[in-house]
Amino acid sequence: MLEEDMEVAIKVVVVGNGAVGKSSMIQRYCKGIFTKDYKKTIGVDFLERQILVNDEEVRLMLWDTAGQEEFDAITKAYYRGAQACVLVFSTTDRESFQAIDSWREKVEAEVGDIPTVLVQNKIDLLEETVIKNEEAEALAKRLKLRFYRASVKEDLNVNEVFKYLAEKYLQRLKQQTAEETEVVHTTSNKIALDLHQWSAHKKPVNDYNSSW
Repeated sequence: MLEEDMEVAIKVVVVGNGAVGKSSMIQRYCKGIFTKDYKKTIGVDFLERQILVNDEEVRLMLWDTAGQEEFDAITKAYYRGAQACVLVFSTTDRESFQAIDSWREKVEAEVGDIPTVLVQNKIDLLEETVIKNEEAEALAKRLKLRFYRASVKEDLNVNEVFKYLAEKYLQRLKQQTAEETEVVHTTSNKIALDLHQWSAHKKPVNDYNSSW
């Protein structure tokens, strides 16, 4: 178990092409509001929310990195230190769907393998969809990612996305803690064994002197 009085903070990056609903998703999750008139994100936006996951206090810090390529140099530094990731594409934007592989590569290049989910946003716009269900599911399967169909406008599956990431991160954190404890335990045992063997083979001083 983690320390009871220790708060776990998780940096989550929300990435994807522009206008797929990243800012809306963060606003919906952290503030409970939805506005269609968001301005194009320039650089980085940041909000946080504290939740309880399996009796653990978790503070999610959500970073909204700009989706536009012209801001890539600005936002690159913000991937570093990320501990979880949301890859977002829009039901109504095929280009955003096709760009997911590229976004995944960018994140992995900076922070390696971290808990990640794939989100198809704007599923409330069924009549405007340009992505087949099978395509989206195949992409998630190929990337080996948990897949959510979401509607930020209707507040559908937004909480589930971040709850899953928090659970996944805590699970990984506890696993790493257990492995580190095991390494320390194993190392301690080895040192103790080496000392014991060294003592067993070390010739007593008195015996050494008596041979003269």
